[in-house]
Amino acid sequence: MRRVIVSEFVSLNGVVEDPSWSIQFGSEEQDKFKFDELAASDALLLGRVTYEGFAAAWPQMAEQTGEYGAWMNGYPKYVVSTTLEQAEWNNSTIIKENVSEEISRLKQQPGKDILVFGSGDLVNTLLEHDLIDEYRLMIFPVVVGSGKRLFSDGIDTTVLRLADTRTFGSGVVVLTYQPACSE
Repeated sequence: MRRVIVSEFVSLNGVVEDPSWSIQFGSEEQDKFKFDELAASDALLLGRVTYEGFAAAWPQMAEQTGEYGAWMNGYPKYVVSTTLEQAEWNNSTIIKENVSEEISRLKQQPGKDILVFGSGDLVNTLLEHDLIDEYRLMIFPVVVGSGKRLFSDGIDTTVLRLADTRTFGSGVVVLTYQPACSE
């Protein structure tokens, strides 16, 4: 069974929106981590806002980003949106309804991990339906004045188990969590 992996850039105060604040902390360690993460996947699951940003950027970055860019552009992309009419980025499919059923069906297919980048609203929907197998929270040593937080108010209490930690020389810490009931 495939796993849904949520990979997020998060400020110290929980902001995930528009992570341009993360650029100053870039490092080879971080690049390798993201490369290995994408290599272990073979599909992307994205919300509309993240999808639109990626679809505007990644096709133009294919040449300068090598294998990583080839994966980003070539992997199947599943976009959860009730408003998006067309998904023109290579290998993109829109999921408009029955989100939990469609994601459950994707998880049953053969393949590698299904990776979720950004997509805060989608993450909250997946959390509500117990569809996330792992959370990789890349915590950046910065406090951001405002912006959307990863987890919205009103979410039921969810207990997670710390599965791994990594600290990069830049001060970025990756906390990997899995649902406590998955043991």
